[in-house]
Amino acid sequence: MDSIIVTGNGPLNGQIPIAGAKNACLTLMPATLLSEEPLTLTNAPRLSDIRTMTTLLRSLGAEVSTLQDGKVLAMASHGEINPVADYDIVRKMRASNLVLGPLLARLGHAVVSLPGGCAIGARPMDIHIDALTALGAEIELKEGYLHATTKGGLKGAVHEMRFASVGATENFLMAATLAKGTSVLKNAAREPEIVDLANCLRKMGAQIEGDGTSTIEIQGVDRLHGATHPVVTDRIELGTYMLAPAICGGEVECLGGRIELVGAFCEKLDAAGIDVEETARGLKVRRRGDRLRAVDVVTEPFPGFPTDLQAQMMALLCTAEGASVLEEKIFENRFMHAPELMRMGAKIEVHGGHAKVTGVNRLKGAPVMATDLRASVSLILAGLAAEGETIVNRVYHLDRGYERVEDKLRAVGAKIERISGQ
Repeated sequence: MDSIIVTGNGPLNGQIPIAGAKNACLTLMPATLLSEEPLTLTNAPRLSDIRTMTTLLRSLGAEVSTLQDGKVLAMASHGEINPVADYDIVRKMRASNLVLGPLLARLGHAVVSLPGGCAIGARPMDIHIDALTALGAEIELKEGYLHATTKGGLKGAVHEMRFASVGATENFLMAATLAKGTSVLKNAAREPEIVDLANCLRKMGAQIEGDGTSTIEIQGVDRLHGATHPVVTDRIELGTYMLAPAICGGEVECLGGRIELVGAFCEKLDAAGIDVEETARGLKVRRRGDRLRAVDVVTEPFPGFPTDLQAQMMALLCTAEGASVLEEKIFENRFMHAPELMRMGAKIEVHGGHAKVTGVNRLKGAPVMATDLRASVSLILAGLAAEGETIVNRVYHLDRGYERVEDKLRAVGAKIERISGQ
């Protein structure tokens, strides 16, 4: 397995281009199953998860071509569609479950394996099942596969989710575009990726209102047509690279960044002593003083502080003045990076869903192990500001969500290199 070696090298300065959003692209790609006409996505991120979704869609009968060095995905589902999403592919990535809604809408039946992905909590499928059942689907679990059928197709309905699940909102939204009648989803997720999906579906002919709010209304149509759509900026990659000059000092402009994507995150940066300035091309970030201030963080659904930036924020707070408390309210078991940061000299106490971080003057480089995607990059951020050399092992997680991370950080002055495993 590959490892990444990071050596603390002082302040960072320059520009970092932010890629299209992984989570948005993984949601948009299954939308090709809803139409026989081509769907083209631009500004696509070049990640292993995108390749996994490509493999899955091809196994279902879709055509997927990568153009312009992977930044454009040209897709079409005009042939015979296979309703079975196999375990060997689905197990690699949680987002694979997003083919369930489109397959039901297109074919009226589907057989989809329970998904895999990072081990950061249960993330149950029952919210998805309840949402699709409300539209008339009958879903049964057999030997690790969800067997879903409909009688006479999906039908519009009003459904309120017990939790504002992003994935369940996306599955419901795609399925309801071709359902008969009007569908209303209450307690819907409000993330920018939901809005991006709705914008793409509208370009394909869907009738959707209320995306970005907690109530979404969808008027079903008979068919959807093709479209070309740019993937929204990745707010998690954006927030991650905003933290690099915050931890190391210097000034970095994140190209393509927008405040509205990371509003709650920016509020915490300001409280910690970090300036964020909007520019014509993105967001410019700099630290106001030599030592940051402790802040408390609670992860919440959008527009709150993102759970996917919690690990990176913890790395920042390890050297802040005072004690910070981070509360994880989205996923259980998402402080697995804490023991690795402690190997670097961090003072962290974890009690259930709370972590108390008492700042130290400086971290020290050490061999550490990545446990999931966001933990991987939090250890790299910590290594950028640590004394000496940090070796981050098991970085295959990293490639699922960050494209060319070494190149982007080296371009602003970081001392970082990847060592290929055997």
